[in-house]
Amino acid sequence: MILESALLDVRPGEEAAFEAAMQEARPLIAATPGFRSIAVRRSIETPSRYLLLVEWEKLEDHTIGFRQSARYEKWRALLHHFYDPFPRVEHFDQSIFR
Repeated sequence: MILESALLDVRPGEEAAFEAAMQEARPLIAATPGFRSIAVRRSIETPSRYLLLVEWEKLEDHTIGFRQSARYEKWRALLHHFYDPFPRVEHFDQSIFR
């Protein structure tokens, strides 16, 4: 299992619109083969910041299966205009602690 993470800094004042767009976008990513789960959490200290966590079976499910799909184009159109700055996405492998 691979864990994708990104800190999403949303333009202040656009949080409600972002959350609605994320609800609309969720089925796009969930339809990707190899997708396992998604979680989006809002920061307590910085209310316009969100933590995105997506579990994938393998890295290529995200980098090729989703990112090179028409679903990703729709995801991008729904969400990317909210970010300032654009998020840094990282992938993590299995936990070293259980």
